[in-house]
Amino acid sequence: MTSNFTVIRDSDAPASTPKGMVVAMGNFDGVHLGHRAVIAAALRMGRAHGKPAFALTFEPHPRRYFSPNTPQFRLTDEAAKLRLLAGTGLSGAVVMTFDRRRAETTAQDFIHHDLIERLGISGVAVGYDFHFGKGRVGSPALLVAEAPRLGIEVDVQAHVDIAERPVSSSAIREALAEGQINEATAMLGGPWFISGEVIHGEKRGRHLGFPTANIRLDKNCGLKHGIYAVRVGLGEARFDAVASFGRRPTFDNGAPLLEVFLFDFKGDLYGRRLDVAFIAFLREELKFDAIDALIRQMDDDSARARERLAAAPDAFPGLGVVG
Repeated sequence: MTSNFTVIRDSDAPASTPKGMVVAMGNFDGVHLGHRAVIAAALRMGRAHGKPAFALTFEPHPRRYFSPNTPQFRLTDEAAKLRLLAGTGLSGAVVMTFDRRRAETTAQDFIHHDLIERLGISGVAVGYDFHFGKGRVGSPALLVAEAPRLGIEVDVQAHVDIAERPVSSSAIREALAEGQINEATAMLGGPWFISGEVIHGEKRGRHLGFPTANIRLDKNCGLKHGIYAVRVGLGEARFDAVASFGRRPTFDNGAPLLEVFLFDFKGDLYGRRLDVAFIAFLREELKFDAIDALIRQMDDDSARARERLAAAPDAFPGLGVVG
């Protein structure tokens, strides 16, 4: 984990950019094992060159620009992505704004103006399927072809497979949508997590003996509704917990809400920001006809969550400090 992870944006002065940096280039949604192979290649290259290694990524995600009306389930928003990147050993990240100008920049202009003239890179690592530039003409093959003339090193990483299936952000989204937490964790290299501010709810959990910290997730979150064993980060502290994500069919069938019951915790969490890591899927969301039956089920859910968490005592995403 690094404590001096630097973020460079389009508006920053050129003097703030360390010349000769090596970049790992990609969208990095989720910072999964495939992304980490690219990052590891950049770190190796940086050590060989005696230069810092940075991630080069784009915000907002290009899909949002090209398909603004299509719901996009992001595995990590910008803040979460940067915290994960900061935990990899990289020196920082170059965050390029993806807008109309960026979308219309040709691949050749991107290479020459952005990578060479602006950043002055000495090397770049990319995944086998990464494309860039207007019309997605830019490719790993183009970078390799241009490398000798530009005097840079290019490393192209092959896909990473788990059980003969390529690791990808879309495959992880599908796993989360099906409640396949173990599969998602394997592809990510650690638990999927969300961060959010605790808001006031209806206080039903408190009356049932299960006071919950309520967090509203992004409206496009595609996580399967159900009950989960989770581990909560509050600053540097960690707490085991059980969580429900869904519409609360026993009560109001309202908008999806994440409700987290922290074991062995006392205190006021309203307005605090929590990291919630999903360790195991326990069951689907159910509607109960009687409150007593609901309470018995919640007791059982808590016991099962404790068991699953005890079996994974160190499971938590490797987050770094940004800034």
